[in-house]
Amino acid sequence: MSTRQPRPWTPQEERRGNFFIKRMSAMNARAYKSTGGRIGGRFLKGAPVCLLTTIGRSSGLPRTMPLLFLRNGNDVVLVASKGGFSDHPQWYRNLLANPAVEIQIGKAVKQMIARVADDEEKAELWPQLVAMYADFEDYQARTTREIPVVICTPIGVGTVG
Repeated sequence: MSTRQPRPWTPQEERRGNFFIKRMSAMNARAYKSTGGRIGGRFLKGAPVCLLTTIGRSSGLPRTMPLLFLRNGNDVVLVASKGGFSDHPQWYRNLLANPAVEIQIGKAVKQMIARVADDEEKAELWPQLVAMYADFEDYQARTTREIPVVICTPIGVGTVG
């Protein structure tokens, strides 16, 4: 984390950021799917990427988003950071409406149930998430919203990837 306090994003920066995130995420997801994660499977500084598919709460259609993830036993942990923007990402709102999700890591695809980590779980997981991707701490400093941590648990027995 930098020594200076990150400033909040302006509404104009968030609009531009939303445009960029949507397009770059779509390209990343296509590359990831077509290569089984060989392309698009790592982000800056080597952080691992999975594909999360939720069901759109309004459309009812599948929506896929590449996200950084942390393994915690059989669970997959995600961060609804959206770069520290003032609002939650759409994928987070979708899984609150329907917690049945699909996670792809490499070529392996697993059906999972998502839930928001409670305060104790988040306190345990947050240092691990920041160790994996230090920018998460700056993202939290940029926004007044509490950035949620999401735990995805496999349906049935087994692990992802």
